[in-house]
Amino acid sequence: MDQVLEPLRATRLTDLFIERFEELILSGRLSIGQKLPSERELARQLAVSRPVVHDGLVELSARGLVTIQPRVGTVVNDYRREGSLALLTSLMRHADAALRPDLLEGLLSMRALMEVETARLAARHRTDADLRDLDEVIASEAKADPYDLDTVVGLDFELHHRVALASANPLYSMLLKSCEPAQRNLARLFFEVPGTVPIVFGFHAGLVEAIRERDGPAAAEVMRRLLHHGRDVLNDALNLRVR
Repeated sequence: MDQVLEPLRATRLTDLFIERFEELILSGRLSIGQKLPSERELARQLAVSRPVVHDGLVELSARGLVTIQPRVGTVVNDYRREGSLALLTSLMRHADAALRPDLLEGLLSMRALMEVETARLAARHRTDADLRDLDEVIASEAKADPYDLDTVVGLDFELHHRVALASANPLYSMLLKSCEPAQRNLARLFFEVPGTVPIVFGFHAGLVEAIRERDGPAAAEVMRRLLHHGRDVLNDALNLRVR
């Protein structure tokens, strides 16, 4: 047991600090322009050392979330103006339903823009090996228990990822992979809605058939309808949670 429960390292505490403040800022609980407590006060409130707080704030600054002003303090930035690629990566890694509405909507819109194009390109460039991979996912979906959310969410992401791989543009598959934690978080909430699984799996089957026939416009349209349906269901689910 002693070997398993290793002491927390300072770097891990810094990561936890960064994750905590990313969530507070991206959810809107810390507002733009708000001044944070001093490093000493943050360290006291969080029961960590000042170096942990300092290193965490420096990283948050590099991501564009805060500005550290000498003799003034640390101020929350407007992420729309100051956010960096590092922030986008963090957003993809940690995003869930607690995001500010504009960020969540932005993620869904960006996904639609990217994945409609990947579907069109997959129909044009897919190989026989790509098609076998896609058929394998469809066969697994046909046998899956719709109430086994872990399996359903995994198959859903696998289908989208393999479509991206079939597009022959490696950047699309890498971008989608970077979104995996966010997509899995949102997909779990999405698939909790009764009746959603067979509808989505039906879209998946139609998408693969369009790719099989090398029909780019049809593949793009199926993907567009799939993601539009997903956005509607997810928004309804989130509205119910708020109530």
